[in-house]
Amino acid sequence: MNNLLTTTLLCSLSCFVSKAQDAVLSGRVVSGGQAVPLAYCSIVGQGKTAVSDEQGHFTFTLPLTGLYELEVTSLGFLPFQKELQLVGGANKLVVELEELPFDLNTVVVSGTRTDRRRLDSPVAVNVLTRTTFQVTQSNTLSEGLCFQPGLRMETDCQTCNYTQLRMNGLGGSYSQILIDNRPVFTPLMSLYSLEQIPASQIERVEVVKGGGSVLYGANAIAGTVNVLTKMPSQNEWSLTGNTALVGGEAADHFFNANTSILNEGKTAGLSLFASHRNRESFDANGDGFSEMPLLRNNSFGFKTQLRPNEQHRLLLNGWSINEFRRGGNAFDLPADQADQSEERLQQVWVGGADYRFSPKNKPWNLSTYLSAQKTDRRHYTGIDQANGWGTTDSKTWIGGLQYNHNLKYWQGANSLTLGIEHQHDDTFDEIAAYNYRIDQVTNLTGLFLQSDWDIIPKFTLLSGIRLNKHNFLDKIVATPRLSALFKPLENLQMRAAWAQGFKPPQAFEADMHIAFAGGGVSVIQVSPDLRQETSNSYTFSLDFNRPTAKYIYGFTLDAFHTRLLGAFVLEEHGTDSAGNILLLRKNGGNSTVQGLTLEGRFNYDQKLQLETGFTLQSTRFDNPVAWSAEVPGTRSYLRTPNRYGFFTLIFMPEKKINGSLSGVYTGSMKVPHFAGAPGVPQDELFNSPDFMELNCKLNYRLHLHGMETDLEFSAGVQNIFNAYQSDFDLGKYRDSNYIYGPGRPRTVFVGVRYGAF
Repeated sequence: MNNLLTTTLLCSLSCFVSKAQDAVLSGRVVSGGQAVPLAYCSIVGQGKTAVSDEQGHFTFTLPLTGLYELEVTSLGFLPFQKELQLVGGANKLVVELEELPFDLNTVVVSGTRTDRRRLDSPVAVNVLTRTTFQVTQSNTLSEGLCFQPGLRMETDCQTCNYTQLRMNGLGGSYSQILIDNRPVFTPLMSLYSLEQIPASQIERVEVVKGGGSVLYGANAIAGTVNVLTKMPSQNEWSLTGNTALVGGEAADHFFNANTSILNEGKTAGLSLFASHRNRESFDANGDGFSEMPLLRNNSFGFKTQLRPNEQHRLLLNGWSINEFRRGGNAFDLPADQADQSEERLQQVWVGGADYRFSPKNKPWNLSTYLSAQKTDRRHYTGIDQANGWGTTDSKTWIGGLQYNHNLKYWQGANSLTLGIEHQHDDTFDEIAAYNYRIDQVTNLTGLFLQSDWDIIPKFTLLSGIRLNKHNFLDKIVATPRLSALFKPLENLQMRAAWAQGFKPPQAFEADMHIAFAGGGVSVIQVSPDLRQETSNSYTFSLDFNRPTAKYIYGFTLDAFHTRLLGAFVLEEHGTDSAGNILLLRKNGGNSTVQGLTLEGRFNYDQKLQLETGFTLQSTRFDNPVAWSAEVPGTRSYLRTPNRYGFFTLIFMPEKKINGSLSGVYTGSMKVPHFAGAPGVPQDELFNSPDFMELNCKLNYRLHLHGMETDLEFSAGVQNIFNAYQSDFDLGKYRDSNYIYGPGRPRTVFVGVRYGAF
């Protein structure tokens, strides 16, 4: 009996001593202050593994104290490895994961209007960051957008330089531009505001190609570009000045000021930004008429966030743009005394409020929002001192209510979204001398329902439908959309999407521009018989990324196919009594846009980074479109190359110094050229040459000790080899729409930035 008792005591003591020697490692995996769930954690060489929970927690119990190596990996983050000296009992650790370059796993909102890690989003979202704007010396939104796969910026007027964004081969009116998630970017704003928005006020731009979500309206046929202004996330400020010499003769000055302020508890913050630009006009061919207009632009804005607790969040934002733009000749005279001139004096105000309520310990939240814009414009378009003065008044507002409910199943989760929104747009644009007048009031009400269902960890299904009521249409139009994400391997995502969309029979941005042509002007009119245009689009993508401790490489392959029914076209419709060309917007039958985009990326040890994208596409009408009465019709889209691409290469040998080389390639396209311009006896269709625009930039950053500020110097050249159009029309009777290729000639620049950033 005594022996049995002794044995039992010894065994108990042995177990106690053994347990006392156990090392318990409790950790939490985070990134940027947010938990990283489903991170794979392992003790190297011990066969011990764990997966972090929804709050990022994991636990290991190891039989002995001593030296161990912990490895943590998670999709979208660089691998984490660390040697740990563990002692008996509790050991605690916070694992901070570093996101991969290229913003592969940043939190995005544009695909589902809820926060989603990019690699977990069922809708493919590309992100254009402040870094890309900086390394490519893109001072405005329009200059930076071309450094995204499938996107191309196009300059459409030799005199005023209005631009449009083409996405997946489709024109500007097929893409939806959002400001802080709201579609207040009107067709009128699209004429110039892509160039007016300074990059200094942009936090990032999220790009969704194709129509994968029902939340942003049915006219996002080509895709959505969401411009997110700076959020007050930390205390910082900066002053930036850039000076450039365009074509060796025209000065272009930029000045930007930014600051963000947070209170101690980070429950309230305010961002302020201001920008000033002054650019001289540029004459490329020495005929006395500008190819790039004079610009004077002043912008100011703010964004504030109030978050007193986890249940309530209020966002307020607002900004204004005041711009004077003048092209033509005789800049020392009033516009109506020049031989040929376009002048725009434009004032834009944009503002919005967004309130979100998330009750404590409840699976739902509710948000409401209201955004608005107002544009006042005084403009002139004329030749030989014609009375071409006009006025524009545009007002837009959009309001909505959105309810989100998170459901948990025995396996998987579903986020249901139900919402309603109404958009009102009132546009008046008139030039009495040309009998030109657009007086358009549109109302669009949308009711949407979306299901974002994580069926299993490797498969997510996004489905939804939007019911649209437009005041130009008698019936309600339903636009269903479906997207799916499948992750067969840890480093591979496959996405597919189908979407229906429509464009109402209304005037768009190109209809609000008066162009010089044939010794007069060309005016676009909307056919009274114009019907809605409908679309079916399909997209498929493969997204592969392979990270290691030293490098990461990856690629994305996108395939897209869009079928347009009753596609809008422009055809010559005779002349008016003054000899001005009339172009009629009408339904031109059916057409198909399809192609492939290949995107590649590589980063080595944060010292060298390459990003590139190239698109091959086909754009064809079923039947030829007769854009001119003198030229046989063509099935090809005009001003649309079948190949285009970009690259950015960044060198970061040390923190103080970095350099970059970037380029934009534009393939050949069919460009219409109207008769009446010098040496153009009749209308013709011209095949433009290919262009390759190369840029370089060098930065040197100096930390000022004791002042806790930085001073950064930069210099470089844009369009190094001056790949610029060489056959611009001469004189006042030019065809101002005969313009193609890069938007600027060789430009040398220097810059300085100072502040705490």
